[in-house]
Amino acid sequence: MEKTEEKKSVLKEGEVIGIGEILNLLPHRYPFLMIDKVVSLEKGKSITAVKNTTINEPFFQGHFPGYPVMPGVLILEALAQAGGILAYKTEENDDLRDKLTYFMGIDKARFRKPILPGYTIYLKVELIKRKQFVWVFSGKAEVEGNICAEAELMATFIPK
Repeated sequence: MEKTEEKKSVLKEGEVIGIGEILNLLPHRYPFLMIDKVVSLEKGKSITAVKNTTINEPFFQGHFPGYPVMPGVLILEALAQAGGILAYKTEENDDLRDKLTYFMGIDKARFRKPILPGYTIYLKVELIKRKQFVWVFSGKAEVEGNICAEAELMATFIPK
């Protein structure tokens, strides 16, 4: 008989991590907070977070007038923030609480479709590997099931 691995899911079906807890986990604030809620999270494995875009986002005003498109670097930032939440929730009882997440690298970044105002972005991030305070993630930003952007992200944690 095969032994099945027990899932370490933080969320029950239909449950979300809301903005209050996100603000407790991440140091980011408006206009750089890129996560509105988390809809699934399996500690040490994966996370799906949501970013809702509206024309009121400050970046749409200048990128680009007449044809607003979410900047690719901000899509990558949103993926990184989702990865940060995954790390913090994975190590809840660890000393990451007193550390900040810092980008170390971005590899294999690809932008496939533009993200426009009114889109709901699903930020799907998986943990690839971890060595001490260095974490490597694979992330995809999807809109209506279509991949808009993807990348591998590397981050570390340093004292506040």
